[in-house]
Amino acid sequence: MITSYANDQRAFFDPAAVTEHSTPAWAALPEGETIRRAQAGDPDAFERIYKLHSRRVYALCLRMAGNPTEAEDLTQEAFLTVLRKIKMFRGDSAFSTWLHRIAVNLVLMRLRKKPLQETAPEKNRERNEDGGGPTGELGGPDLRLAGSIDRVNLERAIQQLTPCHRLVFVLHDVQGYKHREIAKILSWSVGNSKAQLHRSRRKLRELLREGLNLECVTPRREARAASSRNLWLRESYE
Repeated sequence: MITSYANDQRAFFDPAAVTEHSTPAWAALPEGETIRRAQAGDPDAFERIYKLHSRRVYALCLRMAGNPTEAEDLTQEAFLTVLRKIKMFRGDSAFSTWLHRIAVNLVLMRLRKKPLQETAPEKNRERNEDGGGPTGELGGPDLRLAGSIDRVNLERAIQQLTPCHRLVFVLHDVQGYKHREIAKILSWSVGNSKAQLHRSRRKLRELLREGLNLECVTPRREARAASSRNLWLRESYE
């Protein structure tokens, strides 16, 4: 068990080293009591909070940053912020919602420092968004993205989304948050959360179609180029 959080940050913030619970006694302790003890300065309680939530925070940061090293850095920064501000948690929302709001703010601040990135929802309007309505309930399950899709292409497509669209897609479709929870995390309305998710899915479908078209076209071009090279070689030796 980690006894000194400040002196062993590397081990503490290594997502691969996280186990589900440190001891059976801690496992049986309600989260509310764990949070109360952490607010009172109990390092073991904060360790359990980290172990309960770090995987999801790291997964969110990784999807948003697209870089494991940067995701680890953001996860560490998020839990350092939680350590400093945990006494400010009043229980008005779920603890995971409060924690993810901290992580999201850190991620967005990091992304704003990068060029050509837009994070405001109103800036992420897709062209022709009024042309044709949703194929199902706005913000509901998207069966067209639920089939068997090449994981590599999907990851690439997700990384090409704007930060705003990537964030709402990861929170809802990857991490399973409901729209009312996303609205609290991002300080949006529920309707805006549903609208942004619809736009992010539509953009993903476009990116996936483009990726499939490129995969089909590129081999054909390479085959034609190889055929031309072979013909030139034959003519050169004849």
